[in-house]
Amino acid sequence: MEIAFDKNKDGLVPAIIQDHTTKNVLMLGYMNEDALKKTLETGKVTFFSRSKNRIWQKGEESGNYLKLVDAAIDCDNDTLLIAANPIGPTCHKGSDTCWDKKNDQNFGFLTQLETVISDRKEHNSNEKSYVSSLFKSGINKIAQKVGEEAVETVIEAMDNNDKLFLEESADLLFHYLILLQAKGFQLNDVVDILKSRHSTE
Repeated sequence: MEIAFDKNKDGLVPAIIQDHTTKNVLMLGYMNEDALKKTLETGKVTFFSRSKNRIWQKGEESGNYLKLVDAAIDCDNDTLLIAANPIGPTCHKGSDTCWDKKNDQNFGFLTQLETVISDRKEHNSNEKSYVSSLFKSGINKIAQKVGEEAVETVIEAMDNNDKLFLEESADLLFHYLILLQAKGFQLNDVVDILKSRHSTE
């Protein structure tokens, strides 16, 4: 990596710290050449502290380290993107991130959909909501719907109509997300199991 440390008079470049797994931004720090060198050598993210005016390894006092996974430089060679695995909270105030946000795994639209499903579960008196009506019907009805959608997906998989196959796949995934919450779980719980299996295979 060719980094333009001389772009700024203080020899520092911004270092954006991103959780390797969740992809959430955890904090922003600054590195000089020595801090980056130590980061690469030790595998623990190290900064130059402007307030302490010295090299500072994240977690040297709290024990909340950032384990280096990868480092990349931007197109102007003056900003680092550091992928890391956080050991403990990242912010010195005790929160997961320096923006006081939880460092939860996010699946984009699927996470939004889970939020909507959760709201319908909590307020299942809404008779106009299909999801609310399913929760009111109980676990057996929800499980039955997943079974029906699974069969329909398999049938369409053996046909040549890709549009119908994708539509049935969407129906299956949608009802499966409902079933997960009916059982008190979320997509994250399933992903955690897949991760554990992946690491042992």
